[in-house]
Amino acid sequence: MSFQLTVLKVLAGQPTGRASVAEVRHAVEILMNSGKDWTDRMKRLLAHAPDLNIFSARFVLRDVEGWSITEEGRQFLSTLETAVAVRREPPRSTADLPPGEPAAPPATDAARSLDLPRNRRQKPRRRRAKSESNRRTA
Repeated sequence: MSFQLTVLKVLAGQPTGRASVAEVRHAVEILMNSGKDWTDRMKRLLAHAPDLNIFSARFVLRDVEGWSITEEGRQFLSTLETAVAVRREPPRSTADLPPGEPAAPPATDAARSLDLPRNRRQKPRRRRAKSESNRRTA
């Protein structure tokens, strides 16, 4: 959910990594309504972590004073942003991780070689049959 990624980004941007629920809500509202760029960025990140739950993964802790990002949450966000930036394999699902295991395995040279940029045209061009002509008739 892009809302949860936005919360993670908001908390990571706080000097102490902590904010009240009202502060988080206000910052999330601003970011989610800021335009297509933010939405597209969150969609790209979300594609690499489709089943993200920041609370059950213990990336964000809640208490009476508000929410705070954990060190694991900061590491996950950094790994996720790096994965999107270099277009490598996405981090494994957070639901599949045993407690204490890092979110993404280190990329190998073999994995990096598979992530070469693709050509803009994905399918081959259609060749014109011999009977077809370039000219239009009146």
